[in-house]
Amino acid sequence: MHIDHATIRTNHLKETRDFMVSVFDLVEGKRPETIAALVDGYWLYWKDSPLVHIIKSPSDTEEIANNSTEAIDHFALIMEDHEAFKQKLIAMEVPFKLMDVPELKIKRIFLHTPQNILIETIFRY
Repeated sequence: MHIDHATIRTNHLKETRDFMVSVFDLVEGKRPETIAALVDGYWLYWKDSPLVHIIKSPSDTEEIANNSTEAIDHFALIMEDHEAFKQKLIAMEVPFKLMDVPELKIKRIFLHTPQNILIETIFRY
């Protein structure tokens, strides 16, 4: 089992896209026309897979109220080269927190998008 994709719902489509592309080196790719016709947004690809979907938050008050209890706390990406990614965040002035978990042989870096969505990055050693 693996995560197919994560969807970020936001009113800041372009800013969220730009952040995810610049921090994680994702590439904006094609969205199915059926989906694109229904909702504004972007699909960001890692290699050949659409890993992150970004969609516009609903503007209808009733729809917002109906979805108010649904949320994603965070999503996690397994990545490589902990030190290089940490240095990239420092250079980009993106705040982050470190947490090593020796029992699992992983190092983690936590960061937030400009709209305060939590992202966990996992590096195995």
